[in-house]
Amino acid sequence: MTDSLTRFVFEYAPVKGGIVQLDAVWRAVQGHADYPPPLRRVLGELLAAAALLTSNIKFDGTLILQLQGKGPVRLIVVEATSRKTLRATAKWTGDIPASDRLSDLLGQGNFAITLDQSQAGKQNYQGIVPMEGTTVAETLAHYMQSSEQLDTRIYLASGSERVAGMLLQRMPDQKSADTDAWNRATLLADTIKSIELLSLPPGDVLMRLFHEETLRQFDQEKLSFACTCSKDKAGNMLKMLGEEEVSGIVAEQGQVEVNCEFCDRQYRFDAVDVAQLFSSGTHFEVPTSRH
Repeated sequence: MTDSLTRFVFEYAPVKGGIVQLDAVWRAVQGHADYPPPLRRVLGELLAAAALLTSNIKFDGTLILQLQGKGPVRLIVVEATSRKTLRATAKWTGDIPASDRLSDLLGQGNFAITLDQSQAGKQNYQGIVPMEGTTVAETLAHYMQSSEQLDTRIYLASGSERVAGMLLQRMPDQKSADTDAWNRATLLADTIKSIELLSLPPGDVLMRLFHEETLRQFDQEKLSFACTCSKDKAGNMLKMLGEEEVSGIVAEQGQVEVNCEFCDRQYRFDAVDVAQLFSSGTHFEVPTSRH
């Protein structure tokens, strides 16, 4: 099954992981902007990484991964929800260098993970670290080690039609007689090739890598593209601009338009809409994403 996440655990060792492959989701993301190839590769890798992290945590809300810098690429953001939906976008200016290094694309920057559970009435969490490593996988592994103190290996692959990834993580506070399990698992996982992640079914990947280990493989979980934008959220963005500025745009242009950067949907507000927007008693939900 494509567009899916497959979780697995080592039965007799404190190691767990997941494999993700995204096809239609990736095509939907690419269909909303003409991303330059180097940026498209990194965006695809971050998309796969976000899907993998949903295998690692239990939450009710939205998981947001952000790479933000001062180079030609200013922002890459991916959102994954507890409903197994994903969306992604990026901002850039000028020409993008043909490079595999994050620093060449984003310059000096930060990596952030936000867990937004506001809709569930729970406190949000955000962790921000300087961008370390030359790839998305290295940056994310550094974050997990420095912020969560969890040994993590991430393998990502991005193609034109599919993105894929595998995550391995050593579970904390686990007593096991097999003290070499983590080293053995990572040595085997390090042999995986991008083409194998992109082309082989998850079961075949696990068999190729860990055929001498005892694994428990869970049922595949279906993933899909979905955007959480709405006219209410677009209206909330206008409210942050202020009534005077928004009314000025409407007076000049007849209406104001808000475009969703994730799905390119347009929301139009005329003079009546704007009057209702800023009238007392009108409520608009707080956006769940941070751009």
